[in-house]
Amino acid sequence: MKYNGKTYKVNEINDAIKAAGGTATLTEVLGERFIACGLKEGVVTIEGTPGNALGAYLDGAKIIVHGNGQDAVGDTMNEGKIVIHGSVGDTLGYAMRGGKIFVRDNVCYRAGVHIKEYGDKVPVIVIGGTAGCFLGEYMAGGVVIVLNKDNAKDPIADYTGVGMYGGKIVVRAESLDTVLPEQIKCRRMENGELSAFTPYIKEYCSEFGRADPKLWTGTVYLLQPDSNNPYKRLYTNN
Repeated sequence: MKYNGKTYKVNEINDAIKAAGGTATLTEVLGERFIACGLKEGVVTIEGTPGNALGAYLDGAKIIVHGNGQDAVGDTMNEGKIVIHGSVGDTLGYAMRGGKIFVRDNVCYRAGVHIKEYGDKVPVIVIGGTAGCFLGEYMAGGVVIVLNKDNAKDPIADYTGVGMYGGKIVVRAESLDTVLPEQIKCRRMENGELSAFTPYIKEYCSEFGRADPKLWTGTVYLLQPDSNNPYKRLYTNN
């Protein structure tokens, strides 16, 4: 089914998507919030720029945006996939606990804040370009990858990983000059270690029609929390 964003209200759009079995195309979308929230199945294709909380609580469906996303894309999503053919605003994947988000270009502040994993549910965010401050803030699990496809000098910004106590942040960069919290360990990855993340890179390339092996060449850094109880000093007098 095909719907025009100018014609329908958001609740009408979401009702129509569910009635169509979760598969629909939305055209002329401009700022409509909460599209496809909690959707369990189907593929929603969006032409334009959806508003905040796109795909919040997503539970299995796929969302494809031919345009940019605003704030809180994939907020608390549980399963499924969101693909953005552009850039995204703040708090991408907030409290995400499963599924995958692929952003072709850049993201703003606090992407991956408080994402978490449990058992075999490992949330994944792949950012093709660069990320703003506080990437992975309070991150408790999952994987965030910054591919830096345009070889920016500073692909991540200051305070990446503040409060991080689980998960992995992978950054492709010649060097990292950003201010990282002292509780975060940062090291260069060996070639053999990259294989665990290669499927996500291949999936990114497939979604955006790229065949670019250079996205996984050069220096790649791994950021993880210090395992030696790094936050004890913040909560005790010892």
